[in-house]
Amino acid sequence: MSNTPLFAEERRYEITKLLSQNTKLLIPSLCEQFNVSPATIRNDLRALELKGMLKRTHGGAIPVSKAGFELATRSKEVECIEEKRRIAAHAETLIEDGDTILLDTGTTTMELAKLLTTKSNLTIVTNDIKIALFLEENTDASIFLLGGMLRRNFHNTMGISAIEQVSGLNVDKAFMATNGLCAEKGFTTPMLDLANIKKAMINTATMVIFLADSRKLGRVTFVQFAELSDASKIITDSGADADYINRLKEVNRYMDIVVV
Repeated sequence: MSNTPLFAEERRYEITKLLSQNTKLLIPSLCEQFNVSPATIRNDLRALELKGMLKRTHGGAIPVSKAGFELATRSKEVECIEEKRRIAAHAETLIEDGDTILLDTGTTTMELAKLLTTKSNLTIVTNDIKIALFLEENTDASIFLLGGMLRRNFHNTMGISAIEQVSGLNVDKAFMATNGLCAEKGFTTPMLDLANIKKAMINTATMVIFLADSRKLGRVTFVQFAELSDASKIITDSGADADYINRLKEVNRYMDIVVV
């Protein structure tokens, strides 16, 4: 690290990068690395925790969640719900009557599905049985539900059967969920099988749109399923760190990032 002092936002961005590569960070080592006081580092960690980018501990910080851990859907449904609804509302404006779209499994894509009741003549591909059920009961869309192994407590299908089915399809727009979004590591998810179906989904689409609330930014989970270059657009919420948004744009200058 250079001896040149960093602005607070620059230092906090560097801290999130370090945390993506380590299981924990200690205040003394951060003080030494950035040549600042313990009080300054504590303020940094407090600010990053408020943004959901880490969890403070006695003497340091740890990632918000373990790389291989994922909350069950019922728990995720109550996290950042207003932010997810704003993201979904913007995503809905990108869908036109007659589109063929893909909805990845996820709580934000479920919020998007709820907004499609006024659309007509849609063809919707999904591996989420709750999304498919809602659409079947509340829209006139043609629904293609991918079969395969059902992931218990997450109401989605995955595995070879689902991959083979989606691989033969072509859609206008894929709306994808992610557990982590990192400038260096791209888009990540906790499970290899889930990563494989997500890769196949992305390959079907002309436009790939990621719906990621700000808590996902800077987070890395177990398996990468896409590079930043795979994204046509990212929609996130106003809690996103502006410097980190700029960093993402530097990696893929052709990608559109919308903050709602």
